[in-house]
Amino acid sequence: MYIIKVKGVAKIPDYVQLRDDKFTLLAYFRVDRPEKSLDKVGLSHKFDYIMNIVKDLPFGKILKLEL
Repeated sequence: MYIIKVKGVAKIPDYVQLRDDKFTLLAYFRVDRPEKSLDKVGLSHKFDYIMNIVKDLPFGKILKLEL
């Protein structure tokens, strides 16, 4: 699984993308409201782990997650 943090501009907020190994989009959520999307894809139990990575991840960088 891969994670990408996308920088928002003007009134558009910052977003996070979670993608599988074939780079198919699994989840797309605002940095400040991830709970519902993570729950929808079954990753609510990894909430703290994912959000700690998002906090330190630079915008535009693709990072491979080992879940």
